[in-house]
Amino acid sequence: MMASRTTSSTLDDGEVARFAQLAEEWWDEKGPFRPLHQINPVRLTYIRDRLCSHFGRDANDPPCLEGIKVLDIGCGGGLVAEPLSRLGAEVTGIDPAAETIAAAKAHAEGAGLAVEYAAVTAEAMVDDGRRFDAVLLLEVVEHVPDVPAFLKRLAPLVADGGVMILSTLNRTLKAYALAIVGAEYVLRWVPAGTHQWDRFVTPEELQLSLRGADLEQTDLTGMVYDPLADRWSLSRDTDVNYFATAIRPRT
Repeated sequence: MMASRTTSSTLDDGEVARFAQLAEEWWDEKGPFRPLHQINPVRLTYIRDRLCSHFGRDANDPPCLEGIKVLDIGCGGGLVAEPLSRLGAEVTGIDPAAETIAAAKAHAEGAGLAVEYAAVTAEAMVDDGRRFDAVLLLEVVEHVPDVPAFLKRLAPLVADGGVMILSTLNRTLKAYALAIVGAEYVLRWVPAGTHQWDRFVTPEELQLSLRGADLEQTDLTGMVYDPLADRWSLSRDTDVNYFATAIRPRT
């Protein structure tokens, strides 16, 4: 049974329930999460390189993330958590949907990976006093009703001198055409209704929200799709998809 649709400034239960219904399909590369599988190499390259740069590691020297404590908020089935664990990071993945976490746990156990998964909200982690070297919010903030409130609430999860890495969608007509009309209704890459254009976040809005959470943005990088090569790559173009990195200055 689908949960009733309720919202708060930081969590939309309707969004949680919709993704929970797809829990068993996270690792199907041709299923509803196919776009995430396609962008995963680019996401992982960005995350690895930003973390290695920030913590003074050699990205070409595995396990380059050894000992770095990473929290993956909205981890889904573990598409990012598992590769980061293989790079040596101590990964905690959380998602409010118990069905999703069950699928993530089963897959990690089958792969012999020690990823800590929990079906909890990020707010609960804050209340428990948890702190991490790196906090990931990948394809999350565009599903949140109030981004400034969300980031301010979650900012304490980032330890002093730690880093937050985000990826999201820009609120442009180009993003509407490509990410909603194209991806959802023409190409059918993702189920219709996956995104709400009015919740897309411009880079300027995100930077202000991070600043309001006492986090200092240090990088902004776009991600673009080449239909001829059928591949994604990092770019200066932030019109549709983009990453942002922010740090918590040491006190």
